[in-house]
Amino acid sequence: MSALRVVILWHQHQPFYIDLVTGAYRLPWVRLHALKDYYGMVKLLDEFPDVHQTFNLVPSLVTQVQEYVSGGASDPFFDVAAKPAADLTVEDRQFALRYLFQAHPVNMVGRYPRYRELWERFRGLGESPEKAEKYFQTQDFTDLQVLSQLAWFDEYFLNEPEIAELVNKGRDFSRTDQSFVIARERALMAKALPAHAEAAKRGSIEISTSPFYHPILPLVCDTDAGAASSPGLPLPQKRFRHPEDAAEQIERGLDLHEKVFGLRPRGMWPSEGSVSEEAIVIAHKLGVNWMASDEGVLGRTLGVNFARDARGDLPQHLGEKLYTIHRYEKDDTRMNLIFRDHTISDLIGFVYSGMDPQEAANHLVHRIKSAAQGIVLSGRDAVLPIILDGENAWEHYPKSGREFLRRFYDKLQRDPEIEAVTISEAIARHKNFSALNSLVPGSWIDANFNVWIGAPEDNRSWDYLSHARNFYEQVAPSCVESQRKLAYEELLIAEGSDWNWWYGPEHHTANDRDFDELYRKHLSNVYQALGGTPPDYLSQPISSAAVRPHHLQQSAFIRPGITGDLIRYFEWMGAATYTADDRSGAMHGKVFLLDSMHAGIDEANLYARLDFLQTSEAFEGEVVANIESWAKGATAPASSLRLAADIKKGKIESWALEALNQSAQIASSAGPANSTVIAFRRSFEFRLPLSLLPGRTLRLRFSLWQNRLPMDALPVEGWMELQVISEEEMASTSV
Repeated sequence: MSALRVVILWHQHQPFYIDLVTGAYRLPWVRLHALKDYYGMVKLLDEFPDVHQTFNLVPSLVTQVQEYVSGGASDPFFDVAAKPAADLTVEDRQFALRYLFQAHPVNMVGRYPRYRELWERFRGLGESPEKAEKYFQTQDFTDLQVLSQLAWFDEYFLNEPEIAELVNKGRDFSRTDQSFVIARERALMAKALPAHAEAAKRGSIEISTSPFYHPILPLVCDTDAGAASSPGLPLPQKRFRHPEDAAEQIERGLDLHEKVFGLRPRGMWPSEGSVSEEAIVIAHKLGVNWMASDEGVLGRTLGVNFARDARGDLPQHLGEKLYTIHRYEKDDTRMNLIFRDHTISDLIGFVYSGMDPQEAANHLVHRIKSAAQGIVLSGRDAVLPIILDGENAWEHYPKSGREFLRRFYDKLQRDPEIEAVTISEAIARHKNFSALNSLVPGSWIDANFNVWIGAPEDNRSWDYLSHARNFYEQVAPSCVESQRKLAYEELLIAEGSDWNWWYGPEHHTANDRDFDELYRKHLSNVYQALGGTPPDYLSQPISSAAVRPHHLQQSAFIRPGITGDLIRYFEWMGAATYTADDRSGAMHGKVFLLDSMHAGIDEANLYARLDFLQTSEAFEGEVVANIESWAKGATAPASSLRLAADIKKGKIESWALEALNQSAQIASSAGPANSTVIAFRRSFEFRLPLSLLPGRTLRLRFSLWQNRLPMDALPVEGWMELQVISEEEMASTSV
């Protein structure tokens, strides 16, 4: 008899949040989802032994869970949640208000009356941490710290007696309660990975993998794949082509899973369902037996549109193309491929959370059977793939969606017409494979790669990666093994898909800036690991989503004395000013050093001043000023200068002025100054002759560096611009 087999793949993934140089974690989502989703999703299947599923665990997620369990990881959210409320600084309190409400307002915050009460108070004060902080007392913060953690606890964990007792207590938590919750987190997280290993050994689940740091494989193989799936797509200036890195990412993923779970994966969900023929060849050579992608990729490959009818079903001739296992065969390459039913997968991800659990389960099973009915009645086996994130959807369901899943799994287990199997089980039982000898490259989003390449921000990030990869190839052979290893690891991390996910116009989050800073930090670490200096551009955001600062144009000529000491307010009147925003979107733990910059010209010189947030005496490192001059209508700067000063013990130890477009030093502390004057005490100030800067427009930016890594920059984005015009023109344009 013909069979209807449902294969469900839950994809568990979080970005790599660790800075390998400092060991610091930037964001908390690995920890929080490990508390909330990873254990319970597998544990639930103990109740349904005949429902088999596939769990795809991204290797870099696995390593981060292990770090937390071992005690080697912490994150700023955890640190603030763990600190005694009475010891919280003003900055800590503002951070707690800004970030400890980051949870679903109904299903997570609203589930706990006291948590909701605190959240509504914060909202009523305009959601401004600076304004609201004074209206929250010590007990308020203790309750917020405890409840912001309990809100992420798995349903199974909430049933444990000691935790259930805290939930019932509801408010007025003690320091002892807070310490218990914080200490318990590590023990609860420790259950997640063993639960997967045990379920896999008894055959309840299959564990598949992804490339180690979750890169878009086709783009790592060749960024030109972006235009292959979207003809005419703008591409980065530098073509990135490193199939050897793609192979390394796949092999590391296979090796780690074998080590952690005791079984070598047979299959792989390539990051974001991204496939290409080149990626398939590499995976085949490394022993991968199956890969999965989206119906859109199959549709473009076959030249068909998987359009549903009014009931949401495919016509039978299209269903026969989708609901099967495809076998890619070309030259020496063989690969089993499945393609997700986009519509049914999205029902779980985006629709059923708003329905009664039983009604949603009934509807889903009906949709599965209706979709495949014609194929089964014709005597052919049907394989219906449901693939989606195994974590993000559940915040939108009451009680993490467990009641919906229980009812759905119960119906699957009781229905004699449906087999719920792993992907490898489906392959082993399938008879009528569909042959493919070509494949259009694409991902699960619109069957292309436009989320990760093509937008100016995306392409800039790829160019920065190319520069770092080229630097590695040039310098690494002369470095020791430990340097090469660290630098290469940072490159592999920077190849991950998550950074580009947040660049470009498609996606934004409250943590955009943090992802941007993490990405540039990983690239900076490549240069640092190899003994080099990261390029200045890595000190400035790639993302354009930052809060806009206060910026005034120059309104009059200035002629300040360059002393770096007492700020002579009247001498800088008329200068262009750039005052940093309050950095309210910045993550706790990020150190900001700069407050404002001022710049202006007279008939002969450029003057600039950089002010620090606090005393400048504590700063040791390098102050860098980049200055460009542009002629009207030019496509490249007429002059590009870099002024760098080494600061030690609050004083300038040495400085140098270079012409970057000529690769020549113009002036330095060891040679002729050529009318350049530099000073540093309370502020950093300089004067440069305009004769070095031919052009109508000047562009200026500052950055601070320590240990060859960027620490802070002004402007936050782009440049401060000055017009080289007469004082009369300046006065008339500023009116």
